[in-house]
Amino acid sequence: MKIGKLPEQVLVRSVIRKISHRREEVLFGPGVGRDCAALQLGEDEIFVMSADPITGTSKDIGSHCIHVTANDLAAAGAQPVAVMVTAMLPPRTEEKELQKIMEDMENTCEKLDMEVIGGHTEVTDVVNRPVLSVTGVGKMKRQDALFEKKLEAGQDLVVTKWIGLEGTSIVAKEKEQELRKVFSDPFVRTAQEFDQYLSVIPESKIAMEHGVRVMHDVTEGGIFGALWEMAEGSGVGLEIDLKKIPIRQETIEVCEQFGLNPYVLMSSGSMLIGTEHGEILVRHLQEAGISAAVVGQAMDGNDRILRNGGEVRYLDKPQSDELYKIYQ
Repeated sequence: MKIGKLPEQVLVRSVIRKISHRREEVLFGPGVGRDCAALQLGEDEIFVMSADPITGTSKDIGSHCIHVTANDLAAAGAQPVAVMVTAMLPPRTEEKELQKIMEDMENTCEKLDMEVIGGHTEVTDVVNRPVLSVTGVGKMKRQDALFEKKLEAGQDLVVTKWIGLEGTSIVAKEKEQELRKVFSDPFVRTAQEFDQYLSVIPESKIAMEHGVRVMHDVTEGGIFGALWEMAEGSGVGLEIDLKKIPIRQETIEVCEQFGLNPYVLMSSGSMLIGTEHGEILVRHLQEAGISAAVVGQAMDGNDRILRNGGEVRYLDKPQSDELYKIYQ
């Protein structure tokens, strides 16, 4: 496509017509010449906003960007409502690729009961792969807001599903041919399909009903990054048992193949939850079909300890995500 804003006919055909209206909060959504959207704010409700640049994958980026943003909102305890998306596409992009991105976005929004309410789409030579910048809008009751709460010493830390789901799926898609030389087709396909687990909205709802203190969706920087950020934000120490952190064998194998550390790998689909009664929350999650485990506790002081059997080490500050190594 030519550099610049999309021609009006392409915008209508391949963007606007791909989007459906489904949320009563949305009063005005996307349209030609319309630069803003309007949403209705209910009594005693607050809107929760998030923003994410999606650059770590070019495959299924439309679905991926919605999940990542919805998870940010869910980690705040909010119900995701809508997104605004700025899409920057390289000149070699074909219109059918744009249509695929929009269809994936819309399909994911439909599953999560969300809407695309606007944004901007442009072809530019300043990027060499699609880049999506997503602003998410969620809502929640003011009295339920978690922003002022902090993790306290003695409280449990729960990890849902398995770490590394997002990164494993991306690597398995980006490096499919290399993996098929080593692993069976079913193995590679299973790893690629980890993206079916990316939403943490279900565990967020359950946690909000059962005494959650803080939540953090485990994204860039992996579980180590999430643990550090949660502890740093609350001013507490940690004691974590590495053997209790749930991880799939497929993630271990894929990471070993490319020399990646799974504990520092993008992990959307896994939620880190601080709560006073971790085992009770785990039971409620498991009753809903969501795997979860208590992996440690918050402690007094600033020491962030990782135990692996008899071995003890300290958690480092967040590092660059391991996923980027596969592009180098």
